[in-house]
Amino acid sequence: MKLKSTLIVLSLIAAPAFASDQVVSKTREQVRAELAQAQQSGDMLAFGESGLTLKQINPGAYPVATSTQVGKSREQVRDELEQAIRTGDIMVAGEFGVKRNELMSGRYPIVTGKSLKTRDQVKSELARAIREGEVVAVGEDGRKLNEIYPDRYHAAQHAAMATTSDESSKAPRLQ
Repeated sequence: MKLKSTLIVLSLIAAPAFASDQVVSKTREQVRAELAQAQQSGDMLAFGESGLTLKQINPGAYPVATSTQVGKSREQVRDELEQAIRTGDIMVAGEFGVKRNELMSGRYPIVTGKSLKTRDQVKSELARAIREGEVVAVGEDGRKLNEIYPDRYHAAQHAAMATTSDESSKAPRLQ
């Protein structure tokens, strides 16, 4: 009896997997054409355990794929490099992961266009994020607190929506 019920359960579990498998079969001619094209272009795996294609092992034996992407001229690249060196918008050597103008800000001109926030603005944004649960919780899944505990932050979200709707109703209307 247990064997019969186990087989029924397993067949019910496996049924969606077989039902969703919609493989389109190819004709013999299509397979042969794909094989011939892969042999000509070197896209076949080489023998052995390297996992490389024939083109990767012997690139001179196969035609080079043409690129339709338009590149930059040598002068354009030089101009971009000179500007990056001049403004410090170039990565520092090593494993720092920062640009020169970030590491040595006194040597380079101040970059305009970045909107800086005041301390009070940052504090108010942080307080709102904590109040509404828009803070990433501790753990590896990357969920926010309001996603993990929706019942705790449900009222805070409704209160925030109510205050924004009150502010919009108080705003003067153009006629």
